[in-house]
Amino acid sequence: MNAHAFTSDVAFTPTVKAIQARKGSRAAYARVEERGGWQADITPDLAAFIEAQTSVFLSTANSEGQPYIQHRGGPAGFLKVLDERTIGFTDFAGNRQFITQGNLDDNPRAFLFLIDYAHRQRIKIWGKARVIENDAELMGKLMPEGYKARPEQIILFTVSAWDANCPQHIPQRFEASDVAAALAERDKRIEWLEQEIARLRGIPSTPGKG
Repeated sequence: MNAHAFTSDVAFTPTVKAIQARKGSRAAYARVEERGGWQADITPDLAAFIEAQTSVFLSTANSEGQPYIQHRGGPAGFLKVLDERTIGFTDFAGNRQFITQGNLDDNPRAFLFLIDYAHRQRIKIWGKARVIENDAELMGKLMPEGYKARPEQIILFTVSAWDANCPQHIPQRFEASDVAAALAERDKRIEWLEQEIARLRGIPSTPGKG
């Protein structure tokens, strides 16, 4: 059971709230709390956003409170929403430092940061995570089909609260594959227009283009 009065209390500690009061933002966030704080359940819109991502940052901390951030990536859909509070993904074999797994053994609190540069959106998710080893059935469900990576284990993330940030200061960037597809479509359109101009002028089509 969540011991916090509001879901946003996972981030808004008494110290944070005191700073908000001193800097003038406490009243606005108090109104958010009056409405129940941040959401905890994964909504359909959030689920769609999560499963569209190809990159995620997972933050953990060890027993001494030392934070660590690890990047995880894969094809769209490698992050899967299993239910309204659970996100799962395959942990692919990497440099075998196992810092995240060690941190989670000591301290299950974790944080997911997702950012979509193309649409300038970011989502912050607080919760707890655990590593699942030797579960072939779940691995079969979470491993992206046809993806050339070696699965090692599974990470299940249980959501406590989530919040969406405004797009301010997010640089707009695009995936190389999306840019390539857009350029290919542009080139196809240019070729069609050139052929149409040639047709209207009565010029024979260039061999191989018509």
